[in-house]
Amino acid sequence: MESQASLSSIQRAVWDGKLPLQITLASSESRTYDQTDPYLIACPRISYLPSLLPRLRAFFSPSLIEPNSQPHEGWFSFEGVPLKWHLPVGLLYDLYAGADPASKGTRIDETDHPTSSLSDTLPWRLTVHFSDWPDEELVRLDADGMVMHDAFINSVKEADFLRNGTAKGIMTLSKEDSAGLWQAVQDVDLPSFQRISNILLPPLNQPFRNVPLRFFLPLSPDSGSPSLKVVQSPLPPSVPVTTNTSQSTNIRNSPASQVQTLGSALHSLLPNLFPSRRTPVLAKPVLHGAAVPMSAPIEELVRSCAYGDGWAYIVIRMMG
Repeated sequence: MESQASLSSIQRAVWDGKLPLQITLASSESRTYDQTDPYLIACPRISYLPSLLPRLRAFFSPSLIEPNSQPHEGWFSFEGVPLKWHLPVGLLYDLYAGADPASKGTRIDETDHPTSSLSDTLPWRLTVHFSDWPDEELVRLDADGMVMHDAFINSVKEADFLRNGTAKGIMTLSKEDSAGLWQAVQDVDLPSFQRISNILLPPLNQPFRNVPLRFFLPLSPDSGSPSLKVVQSPLPPSVPVTTNTSQSTNIRNSPASQVQTLGSALHSLLPNLFPSRRTPVLAKPVLHGAAVPMSAPIEELVRSCAYGDGWAYIVIRMMG
């Protein structure tokens, strides 16, 4: 197990990660059609798109055809696809526009064909809308931000339950700390976040019961619009291994355990894509825009690289 200092330094790098965004008002909602100036921002990877809505609504207000729209009525799309607001910005980018680290900047589109260089994917060009909410794809937001808060806390509860076998930790947090955890993510305030999240995390000498990991597989449906498959299963930080010891004609099985790596987890959950536990052959795991070593212990991965809700969201990219 890595030291707390080492894990904290990795976490700091994760929280410092930002993506340049170029956000354009939907042309159908703009008085100047597609001539409206875009909004440019370096957005933290761990943040969520709705946090940008108040400033975007203010920025685009002179151009809006509908002047009475409210910030919480805003939603985002990328190449016509509504983006799920409950997923962090970094995960959304890795899913829809991120470069494949295995191919020197070539990115893979939804049909798994190389398309453009990394320089063509940044800044990430998004469209913001303040009308025509896509009810079939997205749950509506509210003016007070409680829908966002509740979605985040529910995700924290799921992670807490997997880590400890109970959600008692998050359920017994004070109302102030519960709200503070979400506020710390919104403010990208790592010290405040660590103070509260350390209440929920087992100490380093106490392994997780299961590790909160989700795997996202971009699919290429016949409908022409990209969709996602999410794979999740209880993953313990260590797995049993059987050692065969031969004595004369007798074979004795000796149960033991070994650290569960990302490679062993992927081989277990997605054996067709990951026939090898050690080497990516057909696909590659990507987290925070970087290819993750197959040898990485999954508990250390989550302790250092989880998003604010306690989950590590790994995108599976096809190779070649």
